[in-house]
Amino acid sequence: MATQYHDRPTINFLLYDVHEVEKACQLPFFSDHSRETFEMTLDAATLIADNIMFPNLLSVDRNQPELVDGEVKVHPCLKDYLKALGDSGIIGADFTYEDGGAQLPFSISSMVGHILMAANNGMMYTGLTTGAARLIASFGSEELKQKYIPDMLNGNWQGTMCLTEPQAGSSLSDIVCSAESAGENEFLVSGQKIFISAGDHDACRNVVHLVLARIKGAPLGTKGISLFVVPKYFEDGSKNDITNMGIYHKLGQKGVPAMHLGFGDQCRGYLLGEPNKGLNYMFQMMNEARIGVGFTGASISSAAYHAAVEYTKERPQSRRLNKKNALDSPQVAIIQHPDIRRMLLFQKAAVEGSLSLLTEVAQYFDLSHYSESEEERKKYHLLLELLTPIAKTYPCESGLRVTSDALQCFGGYGFTEDFPIEQYYRDIRITPIYEGTTGIQSQDLLGRKVAAENGAALKLLAGEIQKTIDEAMAYDHLKKYANELSAEIKNLSTITRHLISVAATGDTERFLSDATLYMELSGLVTIAWQWLKIGVTAQKKLAASDDLKSFYESKIHTMKFFYHYELPKTSGLSKRLLDEEVLTIDQGTEFQF
Repeated sequence: MATQYHDRPTINFLLYDVHEVEKACQLPFFSDHSRETFEMTLDAATLIADNIMFPNLLSVDRNQPELVDGEVKVHPCLKDYLKALGDSGIIGADFTYEDGGAQLPFSISSMVGHILMAANNGMMYTGLTTGAARLIASFGSEELKQKYIPDMLNGNWQGTMCLTEPQAGSSLSDIVCSAESAGENEFLVSGQKIFISAGDHDACRNVVHLVLARIKGAPLGTKGISLFVVPKYFEDGSKNDITNMGIYHKLGQKGVPAMHLGFGDQCRGYLLGEPNKGLNYMFQMMNEARIGVGFTGASISSAAYHAAVEYTKERPQSRRLNKKNALDSPQVAIIQHPDIRRMLLFQKAAVEGSLSLLTEVAQYFDLSHYSESEEERKKYHLLLELLTPIAKTYPCESGLRVTSDALQCFGGYGFTEDFPIEQYYRDIRITPIYEGTTGIQSQDLLGRKVAAENGAALKLLAGEIQKTIDEAMAYDHLKKYANELSAEIKNLSTITRHLISVAATGDTERFLSDATLYMELSGLVTIAWQWLKIGVTAQKKLAASDDLKSFYESKIHTMKFFYHYELPKTSGLSKRLLDEEVLTIDQGTEFQF
């Protein structure tokens, strides 16, 4: 059984050396903090992960939630988990002091989430509460804030996000859930919502739903959607008209109930913010959640990678290929076989590259909100907007490969319940779907973010990448990789201009037909940037001291692996993206699938 699920030395290296998150403490908003408070928070998360979450990894998966007499029963350890996170202050760690938080950087609270999700992503409850509470903090009245936020942040109340409906799916413009005024700021909200994660359970005292609905008479489409706070229980203890219509039994993440909820004719809710601006508000939570899902993909694949490393070090089989005929010699651990090492190196490259990108994006989140100048806030907002779909997609899509390769390292044993790898394989499959599928993220990247403000964000990103390239050119061992990344940036720019020219013809369908390939290309280039940044930092550390020499050399070796094995895949993607022949759009000729 695996004993490790995350790598704290690598976490510290990424946070403090590669991304220098302590610099956040120079901003007035974070001035009360230091590396010491960051470490205390990470230590508290690790304690909860080690003592409550990781030991219950298999149990939570195999004893999934049940709907009994209309109520949802979940694993008993979830009460301890929610209490521990509430008591430690982790749920609201990055909230402002005014809203009951510790005002920690998002980059730190996100890495806390990584540790927790790597330990047991079947306990994915508090991220939803955090997102819902932050929306109330951002747009709610003082009455709503005082009524809901404290109990949400202390772990007593669950928060949810209710978007999807049976007939609408990801097309939010087609939702039919309705709201009718029932007094000052109070509405009767009726309709159905599906796939509501942690939509109800007995490990908390109340559930606070944030529900998208259309006020009667509002415009059609997304412009007529409002957002409502809809509690399961009111302050007098009475129950709202909400029915648990069903619970979905899933391929993975079985510890989290996915609910089909019915909001009856007498269901009461409170308007959050202004009418018809609900989707704009919800995008705040969704963008934050996209980064969270990216961390989830990196976290599950991290656990799978560490399980594979442990297993391949212990599992003897066959002999080195150059000694195949020496049958009298002992078998070797399979980690010595080149193909196993190739799979493990890919896993390491994808997991650590993803964590680095996610840390970068989390820093942009902090800087976009709390930099002292408007110019700086705008700069980092543009970078955040551009990189969020990539930071959601690459860790999840590459995480699928990581977990598949980890299972492959186990051979037949990986396909059994004797090891947790089959669970990780099931669990991670949802991450490319959560918070917008890969196709949706890709269309968002190419169709919106790349062209926004005449390509300003892409120019800013190219500038940030060039800084890393310039630093790398100071080291002879890194010049080759710096030049490769420079060539890839030019190639990406060429492809982007070509696709924008297609968009200019008005043929939007053709423009976005290969958006997912553009996303894959962008992801590879972006992770190559992160690995060059890691390589530069590791080279600096090696030049300064021999301490942890093998640790830093392993980072440089993994960087080389990414450039030699993964980055060359951009050639095939580039060829297709520049290809004039269209094969996935109906051209008027009948094609049979």
